[in-house]
Amino acid sequence: MKANLFKKNFLCVITCTILLLVLNTQTFNAKEKIEKEKQFVLNWLNQAQILEKFGKISDSIWSYAELGLQEYKSSKLLADTLEEAGFNVERGLAGMPTCFVASYGSGKPVIGILGEYDALPMLSQRGRVPKQDPILKGAPGHGCGHNKMGTAATAAAIAVKNAMEKHGIKGTIKVFGSPAEETLISRPYMIRAGLFNDVDAVIDNHSSSDFGTSYGTGGNALYSTIFTFKGKTAHGASPWGGRSALDAVELMNIATNFLREHLLYSYRMHYVIIEGGEAPNVVPDRASVWYFVRNSDSRLEQMYERVVNCAKAGALATGTELAEIRVLAAVHQRHANKAAAELFQKNIELVGMPEWSEEEHAFAKALQKELGKPERGMPKTVGKLREPSRTFVGGGSSDVGDVTLIAPTATIRFPGGVPGAIGHHWSAVTCNYGSAAWKGLNAGARAIAASAIDLLMKPKELKKLRDEFEKYAKTHPYKPFLPLDAKPPLDLNEELMKKWRPLMEKIYHEK
Repeated sequence: MKANLFKKNFLCVITCTILLLVLNTQTFNAKEKIEKEKQFVLNWLNQAQILEKFGKISDSIWSYAELGLQEYKSSKLLADTLEEAGFNVERGLAGMPTCFVASYGSGKPVIGILGEYDALPMLSQRGRVPKQDPILKGAPGHGCGHNKMGTAATAAAIAVKNAMEKHGIKGTIKVFGSPAEETLISRPYMIRAGLFNDVDAVIDNHSSSDFGTSYGTGGNALYSTIFTFKGKTAHGASPWGGRSALDAVELMNIATNFLREHLLYSYRMHYVIIEGGEAPNVVPDRASVWYFVRNSDSRLEQMYERVVNCAKAGALATGTELAEIRVLAAVHQRHANKAAAELFQKNIELVGMPEWSEEEHAFAKALQKELGKPERGMPKTVGKLREPSRTFVGGGSSDVGDVTLIAPTATIRFPGGVPGAIGHHWSAVTCNYGSAAWKGLNAGARAIAASAIDLLMKPKELKKLRDEFEKYAKTHPYKPFLPLDAKPPLDLNEELMKKWRPLMEKIYHEK
């Protein structure tokens, strides 16, 4: 009996030993599958000094809080960083002083990385403070994480450049410094200028509270338009001698609001009156209203035409003139490439969710409590690949949509934000600064860089993206919505930044 027991124990030990050897071999093989070029970029970005360097760049852009097309300091900081790292940087492209393209390498394949850096109005907020506490009330703030996005793109591109240099990788890596995404302006103009002509694939990135990607059609196409009416001034006590341009704006708005009853649930329409007179006792001879009109690619132009007709009706009813229809931006929905998303997802899972400190979890819970959200702290696991929604319900817009129709593109959403924080809100601004933001953008940069290495070194993977894109393009050819005579509205936020920039610089100089 003892002999049998000994025999069983011996077999058990041998079996366990074999299993451990197999598991160790599998682990070794799994590690071995990471190519040395990819491991290089992961290791380079994982250095403490690199985390700190790009974290400080992100925090600097956060403090500049520059509105679209006025991002002079933000774009310069990113462009200078790329130039100092050995990139060839072209600035002031496509008619926009804050637009740049940074390139390294030569020949095919050409892999693009998108970067954004504009802030939003009225969102000033102190960083890492779990309650509303503006630095300068009414000033801009980074409520969408663009300070991290341009920085993540820059960090990833430099890591890839270093790997190309060290390991002799062929091809070209490009960073597309893209202004004014919040007002959906730059990419259609950049495409028109031919900046994306030679690109084989594009990696987009976006700040988030999760770590993942998706594919398929999403969001809404959009027209951004300012309607300006011209009337005739008169004394408020004898208004019959005038023609109120403000009345025309108000009648247009009434017409569009009645129009809402007949629009599908996926439509979106919003406006602000940006000019309407200066005194009640003077009939305004000039007034302007700024509209965002959103819908699917296939329905946008039809809906936009109805809104234009509402403007014409306002002018006709008031005896004023519809003096100008100024299209600032016109963009497509996103059409994210499935093969690209699948490749990006593998690298997201390879990088994994950052390890958050107790202080970072505590801040997240305090902010969640303030917002009335579940107090769960920071996220612990990466997300799964998101499939397209079965029902189109509309949503937000981005000028990345146009890029997805001229090259295979998908977006890497990287963490750092607090789950439950609200986009375009002070709660997002406070998350986009400090240690968790640094870790999140670094994780994003590692996933971007690893994906770029795959696309540069694996022709079969790139071919999957290209084959899918070319098949899709046959039924979805790119037709820009942007009118041919449209020009970048360089004056859009000029006066606002003239007001806020000196005040913000004074505060940060004193700090």
